[in-house]
Amino acid sequence: MTPFAIAGVQMYVHATHSNVETMIHHLDVVMARFPWTQMVMFSELAAFGPLDRFAVPTENETIEKFCVAARRHRVWLIPGTMFLRGDDGLIRNTAVVINPDGHIVARYAKMFPFRPYEAGITAGTEFCVFDVPNVGRFGLSICYDLWFPETTRQLTSMGAEIILNPVLTGTTDRDAELAIARATAAQFQCYVFAVNGLGAGGVGKSIVVDPSSMVLHQSAGQEDMFPIEVDLDVVRRQREAGMKGLGQVLKSFRDRSNDFPVYDRASGTDAYLYTLGPLEMPQQGNRAGLHVDVPLAGDDLINRPLGNQPVLGKTSSG
Repeated sequence: MTPFAIAGVQMYVHATHSNVETMIHHLDVVMARFPWTQMVMFSELAAFGPLDRFAVPTENETIEKFCVAARRHRVWLIPGTMFLRGDDGLIRNTAVVINPDGHIVARYAKMFPFRPYEAGITAGTEFCVFDVPNVGRFGLSICYDLWFPETTRQLTSMGAEIILNPVLTGTTDRDAELAIARATAAQFQCYVFAVNGLGAGGVGKSIVVDPSSMVLHQSAGQEDMFPIEVDLDVVRRQREAGMKGLGQVLKSFRDRSNDFPVYDRASGTDAYLYTLGPLEMPQQGNRAGLHVDVPLAGDDLINRPLGNQPVLGKTSSG
């Protein structure tokens, strides 16, 4: 058994002022209540909230405070994410990984900003895995990244056994994300820790899933601290022998007999995607995807035979 204790912190996030001191307080409480915890993770944009006008420089005193806190508690720390403004002037949604010595060992910029809603945020281009000595390999993705299986495919192909996914979802699609978290764990034979916030930081419902898609913990809609001890030998056994002795999906992908032309942007096999219109915010009365003939002014729909009524999803000609 290779046990490792990870605590998620689901906390209330304010949008218009710093949450940093509250985060450090929550870290102190976690370590006082659960001193066996070895890693603590917060939600996406927990430090300063979801407004990019509060972006901070890549090197800043807040990260230094988190480094000091990690060193004080001798714990691995992922303090959610922050909007960081680089030397190029561009803003990226970035997570840092701090080790128990208080040193930053990895940085990751979100590859899939939630466009069109996160307009103005530059996408990252580098995948992020890091090793915890004598434990295993971890991979970072941020919120919407998990909707794209290619991201987890890359991380697990690089050896990641646990996917850490800080989340900021305050919308009605959180239940879909819970399904995606379970499917991701089963597809890629890994643990998934997806930690959401509250208030301006989300609707909660953080989730921890094991490699067989079993939910180990799911928060509700209140503040929560949930230390979960994982066993990475379970990952290794399942990847070698299959889930319940059945699907060996990573090895099956490795030994595949074909590649996928859709990833060759010059192949033309993704032509359908270009019929879907621009990536933009829906507006009132938006009828995208509804191919409906709108009757001319004065059309007498009341007296029109039923067989000639326009039908959603079809033109009047069928």
